[in-house]
Amino acid sequence: MLSDIIANAETHMKKTILAMTDNFSSVRTGRASALLLDRIRVDYYGQPTPITQMAGVKTPDAHMLIIEPWDKSALKSIERAILESDLGVTPSNDGMVIRLPFPQLTEERRKELVKVCRGYAEDSRVAIRNTRRDANTAIAKTIKEENLPEDEQKRSEDQIQKMTDKYIGEIDELLKKKEAEVMEI
Repeated sequence: MLSDIIANAETHMKKTILAMTDNFSSVRTGRASALLLDRIRVDYYGQPTPITQMAGVKTPDAHMLIIEPWDKSALKSIERAILESDLGVTPSNDGMVIRLPFPQLTEERRKELVKVCRGYAEDSRVAIRNTRRDANTAIAKTIKEENLPEDEQKRSEDQIQKMTDKYIGEIDELLKKKEAEVMEI
């Protein structure tokens, strides 16, 4: 029972890290990346479809993405979806492909993006701490219900704390890398 609680807490903490990395990948770093398109869904025959499943995405240089749909009739839908997204990039459609030019980020914009990343990191830290709190509550309840020794509770809570410290450290490392990536010119 206690091992299940600990395993469950670790699973939640891993999912928190994955969610944060997903959020980080949506933050523009001044470089063109196909990952920026992952969250954009295009209405394709009535189905919300990711751009990467309906087109080839190329990166000819660091500041340009080229989207080449396999079905040319989807060009307008893809262009509309990009305009409606929060990418902040204006697509140019030449009838065959869509070009997405990514201008260099200003220093001010970079600082704003770092703040966004820090917000994602703080939300993740809070989620990890909430997981720790929930696990400790479940451990205390299990100890009480099953009349287990208190040193089992202490041992389990220490294990949860070590896990919490590990994942918060991981969040800090990922944030440091992302900040460096965003601030890089």
